Amino acid sequence: MKQTYSSRISAMWFVLLAALACCCTANKLPAVASTSDQSQPAVRNDATAITQPVKYDGAQLWRIAYDDQPKKNAVAELQDRFEASMWNYNATSVDIFVRGQSIKKAECFLRAANIPYEVVIEDMQRAIDTENPSLEETELWENRNGHRMTWTAYHRLADIYDWMDYLAQTYPDLCSTKAIGKTVQGRELKVLRISNGNPSNKAIWMDGGIHAREWISPATVTFIANELIEDWDNQPDHLRNVDWYILPVHNPDGYEHSHQYDRLWRKNRGGLQYGPCAGVDLNRNYGYKWGGQGTSKQPCSEIFAGSGPFSEPETKAVSEFMQSSAANWRGFLTFHSYGQYILYPWGYDRVVPPDHADLKRVGDAAAEQMLQASGGSRYTVGPSGSTLYPAAGGSDDWARAALNIKYAYTVELRDTGRYGFVLPASQIKPTGDEAFTFVDVIAQEVAKL
Repeated sequence: MKQTYSSRISAMWFVLLAALACCCTANKLPAVASTSDQSQPAVRNDATAITQPVKYDGAQLWRIAYDDQPKKNAVAELQDRFEASMWNYNATSVDIFVRGQSIKKAECFLRAANIPYEVVIEDMQRAIDTENPSLEETELWENRNGHRMTWTAYHRLADIYDWMDYLAQTYPDLCSTKAIGKTVQGRELKVLRISNGNPSNKAIWMDGGIHAREWISPATVTFIANELIEDWDNQPDHLRNVDWYILPVHNPDGYEHSHQYDRLWRKNRGGLQYGPCAGVDLNRNYGYKWGGQGTSKQPCSEIFAGSGPFSEPETKAVSEFMQSSAANWRGFLTFHSYGQYILYPWGYDRVVPPDHADLKRVGDAAAEQMLQASGGSRYTVGPSGSTLYPAAGGSDDWARAALNIKYAYTVELRDTGRYGFVLPASQIKPTGDEAFTFVDVIAQEVAKL
């Protein structure tokens, strides 16, 4: 039976490749990557000096059904042969980013495989150009006292750090900042601490921006912090009796690179010692189960895990700070995009911790309140490895395993694919409102511990 099935699959691919050869140009296709990396593309990330921003004219985001093995095989082939990037996927569909120069051949490939697809974003550069409004200087400062943050636009790192310093200066009894380390390129990793000074407080960590292109993440984390502080006197006890440690931008080098040169950059800016490719995926570089499923040893891959656990200064700084801190860690909340998920360990495999029922209960409660607060945004709740896909070396798995933090969650923010990573800035405030609701629910549970 196995031999017959194998022969049938081989015949199918022979016909498919023959059809591809007939309908596509005769140019030589790139070599197929090793099967160990087929869950994500091995895309080259050229580390040479960049003087002009990368343009994505004509590039598209496609959604393809992902509900049987032939389709999964075709998607893997699509990535390998046309340097397509998998942006998001679940049990039924996958979002694939295809560069403009590969569109026609990729379309031909899918037609030959008889696989339908939906164009979600027709022109990526046009989406990028309209994502972030340009604000006049007077608008930035209007009704502001010492900082430029507006939450109506995506701000650069300098604006975020100046705002953090403003909070520390304006509310010295409540807020303080600390540089916990430096990045590959020498930028500070700046943490905001919010505390009423109660020695019995439990501690919650929040971070954003571990992946550079996920701009909604730092915007949301700063929105949460601002809402918390500016209305501090009216906050309930379960929010006030917490020591909050907030790292708005976990990947400052990559974040700045995504603003200046390549809007869709994902990794940090390290790894130049590995050859012509730059960057390590910081959410594959944490020490728990490092190098396992959903990671790559290829420096050009978008999920390159680095040379070893905590090889990157950004992850090393966070791990050393949290482990050396006297904080009573009870919550670890890391914000990403996109897909609208509330995820909990484990991510390294399709397994769950002993208290997964409790984590699911809390996640479901948060999702329900977020739905009511937003009037329609539905978040899916579940363990990372089985709800999405296995990915070892993640920060949430490490926080749970190394620090025994019960409530460790990854939140994949808006949207579900209409805009993908280039979510318009008009969505910052509603996304922030949803996320604040989530944080409020987690803080209530932490207060019970």
